Amino acid sequence: MEPRISSQGQNRGFGVQDLIVVAAMNILWGFNIIAVKMAVSAIAPLTAGFLRQVLVFIVCMGSLRIVRGRMRALTALGILSGGAFYVATNLSLAITHNVGALAIAGQLGVPFSLILAIIVFRERIHLPRIIGIALSVGGIGLLVFDPTMVNEIPGLALTALASFIWAICMLIQRRLIGVPVLTIYAWVGLWGTITLGAVAVIAEPEAMRSIPSLPLGTLGWVAFSAIGSTVLGQGSMSWLLQRHPVSIVTPLTLAAPVIAVFATGWYFDTPPTMLMLAGGAIAMIGVAIVTIRTARAGDTP
Repeated sequence: MEPRISSQGQNRGFGVQDLIVVAAMNILWGFNIIAVKMAVSAIAPLTAGFLRQVLVFIVCMGSLRIVRGRMRALTALGILSGGAFYVATNLSLAITHNVGALAIAGQLGVPFSLILAIIVFRERIHLPRIIGIALSVGGIGLLVFDPTMVNEIPGLALTALASFIWAICMLIQRRLIGVPVLTIYAWVGLWGTITLGAVAVIAEPEAMRSIPSLPLGTLGWVAFSAIGSTVLGQGSMSWLLQRHPVSIVTPLTLAAPVIAVFATGWYFDTPPTMLMLAGGAIAMIGVAIVTIRTARAGDTP
């Protein structure tokens, strides 16, 4: 049977197998930013996104099926999550040198999703989550004052846009509870392929024509993102949610951006500055507060 998204999970103790899955999930997500940066540098941002979605669709196409009453949500999610999100994300990585800063800025999706839930679903929040939102936004705002980030502001702005799109996708995901994860990503892959393919053909015709001649090493970066981050990473998250409450699982994902910051600093030789570390720490404290409090309230952040 395919895994299904669950907001409850089973109350089981964490075993060695669970810890291995958690570690693998965070490592895959943490190192994914390196793979995407290498892909958009070697190919072209939109073409790289197109190839990623092609691979996601190929892996998940066996689970593609019509889900009655959910097709509008699946279509909207596919276009936004599979298309628009990667336009903003890949463009931001293509124009940014210090990609570790983008790993921090990407955490804006958590407070954005909560703010949208307040507006759309009239959710009520208390002081801890308000403080969490303020800390996460304020911490990321500190990056703008870092002298080394002056040339990275356009990339940070695109990452903020991508985070907002991600937050919208999280609201749509609420309407897809019970739909198999592989079915969701089959539609995301299909619509992502169509959307990014159409945009890339117009904006990057030369890159699209050069796809057949791409070296295997370059395609390997794309494959890591598509299979490692999207299919295995999201699949691990879904598997954990079948076994444990959301309030336990979601905070365990907070290691991924920390891994991303230090991994990118090492790989690209762009060590984080003190202001970047301070802003990142403040932001992550805020994200942790929002994530944990939201999970305890019974929602998936």
